[in-house]
This record gives sequence, structure tokens and C-alpha cells, in this order.
Amino acid sequence: MEVFWYIIIAIVLAVFFILDGYDFGTGIIHLFFAKDEKDKEVIAKSAGLFWDSNEVWLVTAGGMLFMAFPTFYASAFSGFYLPLILVLWLIIFRAIGLEFRSQFKYQMWKDIWDASFGVSSLLLALFFGIALGNVVRGVNLGGVENGVSVYEGHYFFLPLWDSSFSPLSKTPGVIDWFTIIIGLISVVTLAIHGANWVILKTNSSINSKLKNVIFKLNIVLTALTIFSLMIWQIVNPNSLDNFIDKPYLIVFPMIYLTGLIGLFFIKKIKKDIYGFVLSTLLILGGITSSLASLFPVLLPSVNTVNEPLTIYNTAASEYGLSVALNWGIIGFILLFVYMIIQKRLMGGKIDKMDYGH
Repeated sequence: MEVFWYIIIAIVLAVFFILDGYDFGTGIIHLFFAKDEKDKEVIAKSAGLFWDSNEVWLVTAGGMLFMAFPTFYASAFSGFYLPLILVLWLIIFRAIGLEFRSQFKYQMWKDIWDASFGVSSLLLALFFGIALGNVVRGVNLGGVENGVSVYEGHYFFLPLWDSSFSPLSKTPGVIDWFTIIIGLISVVTLAIHGANWVILKTNSSINSKLKNVIFKLNIVLTALTIFSLMIWQIVNPNSLDNFIDKPYLIVFPMIYLTGLIGLFFIKKIKKDIYGFVLSTLLILGGITSSLASLFPVLLPSVNTVNEPLTIYNTAASEYGLSVALNWGIIGFILLFVYMIIQKRLMGGKIDKMDYGH
């Protein structure tokens, strides 16, 4: 049951980053490339019509973590307390930026909330990438100092950064040079995804320009990917062991590679949906590759005193997991019905759909 729930939660998280990821990316595109008011309005609308339904998947993932792996949930939500509070505020400011910008016609009012939407989206993409960097790097479980645990072995607390700013520190912070690089990969990936979403859902005047932007960002992403793989071997020398021991796991990096290579042909792609599918493969391949490299570990330990958190030592009882399955089926049926109805209502280009008035 542990493996089953791990796979289900991984799928839910991947769906969240695919769906709400284009909202983050749309905000980044809105911040840097939307100049005319008509483009700003329609690009904001392409995120505003969907963001609240997309975030249902984040709530679902949090609830399922609490249900299936309560020890990991308690550890992560206490250890990552500071960045989680920042993420919460960024989600709030992104949402009110979208909801408030069209309430009044004054330009200064629109500029304030446009900045709120764009900057919050950029920082959310960065912080979610930094979060992934923390997971693959590991944390100081137990708060070990001089070989002695300050907390129980499954708890930890991270400052925003350590004075050394190094992932190799015995007491790393949330932000270091390694997690920043993973955060930048997240920003570039979601900006590509957001650009593809804008092209798919709008008739914005910058759509043709966005294909050039995607091509250039893909070059940056390729360089960052290669660089991150090199330094990952320094941070975690055993990071590729799972792929060597279980060669079938190579399918997940191949998904990422397919999206990465395909996006180099973005200028030749005629159907807008194909570009969106390729950036979806980027996100799906990146998340699944990271999880596959760690399995069955959920959170590595950077010390040798306390064991890493795994799906086995953090899971709920077998009875609890089996009971949750029944309720989970009902919940997923409701979730999928909600999503299908919402997507059908918002099908096609959204330029003339009403929002925010």
C-alpha cells in the first residue's frame, strides 16, 4: 500500500505542476513580455480563469500526504516552515493580483496588481524549484550537532540560508547555490510552459514572439540541466544509483529529454497544442526523474546519525491506508468530474471570455 499511495501522490503533484505550472509561467510571461494593455488583459485572463481549479490539486496532494505519510507531513511542514509561509503569501498575492486588476480602470491600480501577479508567479516558480532542490539534496534530520540529535530523528528545522551558502554544509539552509540552480531550472521550465499556454489559449499579439522566447529559453534550460547534473554528483554522489540498479527507470529522464529536444523545433510546430505537450513532458519528466532517483526515500538525511525518511518509516498503518483507499476513490471521482466540466466550459481561445468585471 505504501508504494501505491506514493505513486498516486506523485501523480497528483505532477498534475499540479503541469496545470498550475502554466499559471506561474503565464505570470512570468506577463511580467516581462506583455506591454500593451490588450495583451496584459488577455494573458492575465488565461491564468485567471483556471488558477483556482488548478490549485485544487495542491490541496489534494497535501491532504493525501497527511493521510498516507503523516510522519513525513509533520516533519516537512515543520522543517520547511519559513519557506512555506513565504509560498503561502506569494499564492495570496498572485491570486489577488489576478482578481483585483480589473476592478478599476485606473492605470496605476492595474500596474500594482500586474506587478503582484507577475512577481509572485516568478517567486513561486523559484521557491518550488528550491523546494525540489532541498528534497534531492537532503536535510539535517534530527538537527544533529557534534554527533548528537537536538530533535527526534525525523524532525528538522532549516533557516532560509546557512552562513556558508553551501549544500555541503552539515547544517544547510533552504537556499544555497545548489537549490538556487534547481530553482532557476524551475523558473525557465515554467516560463516555457506558460508561453506555450498563452500561445494555445489566446490570440495575443506577442504569440509569434513567444516562440522565439521559448527557443532561447530552451537553450538556457539545456545548459542549466547539464550543469545541474554535474553538480548533483558533487552534492549526492549516489544520485544515479537507482537508474543503474533499475534500468527501466530511465524512461523518466527520456520523457524529459523528449520535451527538451522537441522544443528546439518550436518555430516549425504548426499546431499550438504540440508545443504545450512538449513543455508538459518537461515538467512530467523532471519531477518523475527526481522522485525515481530517490525512491523509496522521501527526504534524505545529510548526517549519518539519523536514517532518511522513506515511504516505509513514515507511512500510516496498513489499516489506515486501506480505509483511505475507499474515500480516495470517491474524492478522485468528484475531482475529475469538476476538472472535466471546468475544462470543457473553458475550451478553445479565451480572448472574448469575461473575467474580473
